[in-house]
Amino acid sequence: MARKFLYVVAVLIVLAIAATFAYRIWGMQLLRQAMIPGARFEPQAALPKDSYARPDMWLARPDRPNNPASWLPAGMKVEQPGDAAVFAIHPTSYLDRSRWNALLDNKEANDRAALFLRGQASAFNAAGLIWAPRYRQATFGAFLTASADAQGALDLAYRDVEAAFDQFLAEASDRPIILTGHSQGALHLTRLLRDRVAGQPVAKRIVAAYVVGWPVSKSADLPRMGLSECTRADQTGCILSWQSFAEPADPALILDTFDATTGFTGASRAGTAMICTNPLTGMASGDAPPAANLGSLVPSSDFATATLQTGMVGARCGGRGILLIGEPPAALGSSQYVLPGNNYHVFDYSLFWANIRADAARRLAAFK
Repeated sequence: MARKFLYVVAVLIVLAIAATFAYRIWGMQLLRQAMIPGARFEPQAALPKDSYARPDMWLARPDRPNNPASWLPAGMKVEQPGDAAVFAIHPTSYLDRSRWNALLDNKEANDRAALFLRGQASAFNAAGLIWAPRYRQATFGAFLTASADAQGALDLAYRDVEAAFDQFLAEASDRPIILTGHSQGALHLTRLLRDRVAGQPVAKRIVAAYVVGWPVSKSADLPRMGLSECTRADQTGCILSWQSFAEPADPALILDTFDATTGFTGASRAGTAMICTNPLTGMASGDAPPAANLGSLVPSSDFATATLQTGMVGARCGGRGILLIGEPPAALGSSQYVLPGNNYHVFDYSLFWANIRADAARRLAAFK
C-alpha cells in the first residue's frame, strides 16, 4: 500500500510539473482561446443623455438601498460619512466571450461587481458618500488582445463612465472629490483624469485618485493626467497606484504588455518606471513590516463575507514599480484567484483595506 501511495504521489508531481510547463508555453494562447470573443465588435450608440439621472443605473449611490459600498466587516462600527464625494469605478466583472461588452442588465456581472464594491469601495465609506455606476464594461478577453475589437469595447465602456462622471459631478455639488478604480476601472480612471480633470477647475477639488491595479508610467502618462504622484502621506491632489505581488514575483505578463504601448504623452512606455505607492505608508518609498498593516480583508470561500485581520502582510516597492508583499499570505491559502507570477491583483484593495481607509481620512483632513 505504501509503495502504491508513493507511486500515486510521484505521478501527481509529474503531472503538476507538466501542467506548469504547459502553461508557460501555451497558457496565454489557451486563455485567449477561452476568453476572447469570436465575433467582431459591434459599435453601439451612446446612452441617452439623462441615463445616469436614473437611480437604477448605479450599483452604489447615497440613496440606494442595500448599497454594497456601505458594507463593513463584522465588528466595525458604522461611522457618519465625511464630507467627500467618492466616484468608484468597479473592475471587470463580465467574463463571457459571447460579446465584447456586458449588457447593463447582466445579473451575473452586476452581482459580481457589487461584490467587488463591498471589498474595495467600502474602504472609502467613512470619508464620504459613494457613487459607483453600472457601465457597459469590456469583457475580460478584451485585455488579452491588442485588436481593434478590444479597443472598441474599451472605448464604449469608457464613454459610459464619462457620462456617469458628469452626473456624479452634478450630484456631488461642491464636495471634495475622491476618485477610485481597480483594474479595468483604474484604466478608465486614467483616461478620465486625462480627459476630464487635467487642466479643468474640478482638479482643485480632488483629494486623491486611487488608480489601483493598473500601471501608470511616471514619464509617459503622469504629465498628462493633471495630478502629481503622491509622495507624502498627507499630500492631496495626487495619484496613488500599486500592483501587488507576492515573492518570488514575476511581473513579466504585465510588463511585456505595458512596454509595447504608448503613453498619454505620445512617448513609449517601454522601460519606464511606474507609480508605486506603498498603501501601508501612503508614500512612494520605504518598507513597511506586517505590523504596519491595520487590517486585511480575509474572504470566505465564496467571497460573500470577510473578516479583518491585522498584520497579515507588509509591503515595499521594488523593481520598476511593483508592490512586493513578501511570501504568499498563509491566511489566503493557495487561492485560485492568484494570477501567474504570484500576482495578487484581485487582492490589491483587500490586503490593505484598513490602511486605505485611514489614508483617505488623512488626506481628506489635510485637504480641508
